[in-house]
Amino acid sequence: MSSISSAMNTALSGMLAQQQRAASTASNVANALTPGYDRLVTTTKANAGGGVSASTARSGTATSPDSSNVDFAQEAVDMIETTMAYKASVSVFEAGADMWEALSTVVRDKSGDSR
Repeated sequence: MSSISSAMNTALSGMLAQQQRAASTASNVANALTPGYDRLVTTTKANAGGGVSASTARSGTATSPDSSNVDFAQEAVDMIETTMAYKASVSVFEAGADMWEALSTVVRDKSGDSR
């Protein structure tokens, strides 16, 4: 049973990481015309115990005082990647939920409980 919950926890951590990445992209787009704005970059990494974590930092790329370093095309690509990764995590989470439901049905039917 722990493998089902592990898969669901991994999927949940993936969804949370992509949520953070989407927030960074939204902030970048909102501040694209702010002079001197340094875009946010979110990176993800696998955790030793399972799942992923995300961290967000400034890009560190030089900006000019009269413009930002936000590229709308790059932000669009980042959002597409984020959406695809989020959907993949949702699919894994839903599969885990379906497995829990099937397991609960088997256990309930085996015990003779007809709720």
